[in-house]
Amino acid sequence: MTASMDTARLGPAERSAALERMRSQEFDVVVIGAGVVGAGVALDAATRGLSVCVVEARDFASGTSSRSSKLIHGGLRYLEHLNFDLVREALRERGLLLQRIAPHLVRPVPFLLPLTHHVWERPYIGAGLVLYDTLGFSFGHKRGLPGHRHLTRRAALRVAPALKRTAFTGAVQYWDAQVDDARYVVTLLRTAARYGAQVVSRAEAVGFLREGERVTGVRVLDRETGEELEVRARQVVNATGVWTDEIQQLVGGRGQIHMRASKGVHLVVPRDRIHSYTGLIMRTEKSVLFVIPWGRHWIIGTTDTTWHLGKEDPAASRSDIDYLLDHVNAMLSTPLTRDDVEAVYAGLRPLLAGESEETSKLSREHVVAHPVPGLVMVAGGKFTTYRVMAADAVDAVAHGLDQRVPPSCTDRVPLAGADGYQALWNSRYRLARSSGLHVARIEHLLQRYGSLINEVLELIERDPSLGRPVSGADDYLRAEIVYGVTHEGARHLGDVLSRRTRISIETFHRGTAVAQEAAELMAGPLGWSGDQIKREVQDYLKRVEAERASQEQDTDQEAAAVRPAVS
Repeated sequence: MTASMDTARLGPAERSAALERMRSQEFDVVVIGAGVVGAGVALDAATRGLSVCVVEARDFASGTSSRSSKLIHGGLRYLEHLNFDLVREALRERGLLLQRIAPHLVRPVPFLLPLTHHVWERPYIGAGLVLYDTLGFSFGHKRGLPGHRHLTRRAALRVAPALKRTAFTGAVQYWDAQVDDARYVVTLLRTAARYGAQVVSRAEAVGFLREGERVTGVRVLDRETGEELEVRARQVVNATGVWTDEIQQLVGGRGQIHMRASKGVHLVVPRDRIHSYTGLIMRTEKSVLFVIPWGRHWIIGTTDTTWHLGKEDPAASRSDIDYLLDHVNAMLSTPLTRDDVEAVYAGLRPLLAGESEETSKLSREHVVAHPVPGLVMVAGGKFTTYRVMAADAVDAVAHGLDQRVPPSCTDRVPLAGADGYQALWNSRYRLARSSGLHVARIEHLLQRYGSLINEVLELIERDPSLGRPVSGADDYLRAEIVYGVTHEGARHLGDVLSRRTRISIETFHRGTAVAQEAAELMAGPLGWSGDQIKREVQDYLKRVEAERASQEQDTDQEAAAVRPAVS
């Protein structure tokens, strides 16, 4: 399909049109799951000329893909496991994302690694970082990032004054990259839609269509209306991450992939609580702990514990929070307390099950399987390598189609908003003057939407009240709430506050103070009544209340038990 010059919307009208097409046509590929891998599969298939649709049971990126550490990185710690191929692959992808695919969404971030042992640690860590930097040059891709550098303790304290002088002997600084993971996924989906993909959220795969042994499509429940429809396809891709085993059960449990879920918890604290000009990375007894700059905040994480409970909304416990605070405070001159924590979020890593009982040792590599004719399963991997996973999955799809399918080209396909981004960034002062917004607002919008900023500015031009900040979350404009619905597929209040924006983790009130205003802004494009607005606000407030309550419990079981009671 020829790409339209206009970026496809994922608004209410487009959702209805996509559902209508799903009822009436057979697709080459149906993708189950709209996390980063499912979105990547959709784009890969669409840019190879295949007809494709994507169904997601909840909101786009509502699972693992919105609850990560927000890093695009090679996995420095995997060098210790001698997993050079995984690190090389991830660093190659990091370079592509920074320079070609999504320069408006992925940006460099420095990290300081404090050293705590004399003599052996500096050469050991230094050798690893030499290799890390060297692998970043693989395949002829420039890294676009500075190399690492060694610092004395005094020099380290200049860039990270918050460190406790007696807790370390020196440091090494290196660079990686970061991304707003949920925003990245929505942009991937919009790019796929530009190339013809049909994209629908709140559409749950509840069964498979079969012709004998062969899978020929998916039975889909529209969770917004309760209607069930049959979507026919020549191939189906299961890209559901931690839900892979559950989807396998729909084909009688016949699968070659088995997953283990590992819970990762992150804390968000205000930027002024840690005086540092760089991110921090600290070694723990099990893994590593990151302190990641995030606008006017820091993200601190993560934990790594096996999770056997409900997967829709994993709960963080008091024990998780205390673990993170204890470990970060061991390096800080002014300790953090629970009162400093603005928000807590927990996500599940989809790990390929192995013999080890420790989730930190399970594989982060991915696997593609073809368990029954017509069905492809893809699982494992990490956010950074989603594009490689997607290409491998579509290669497997191609084997099942009786036609010639071109090779993947997504390493050369910029995401929506990338084209023209740099030129607009260079013109941001002119944009500020013409729009009447402060240049800081323009910079914020450019780093979230890239060259799609003009779509946001058009909303403000039509309704100047949308150019005002959201009351109680003034990092965001009212236009961004509306845009999340009209262009980015948000269907419910939580979609906007948790994923289209990050208000739910960037404010002490966790979005409760802006829920009413946001719901009223969403009501127009979604056609909500006054009662619907009230329900949306109440549901969101209950969710936050349950979240806070779960974080006062000591164990996973106790924390999880609190969540469903009020959700």
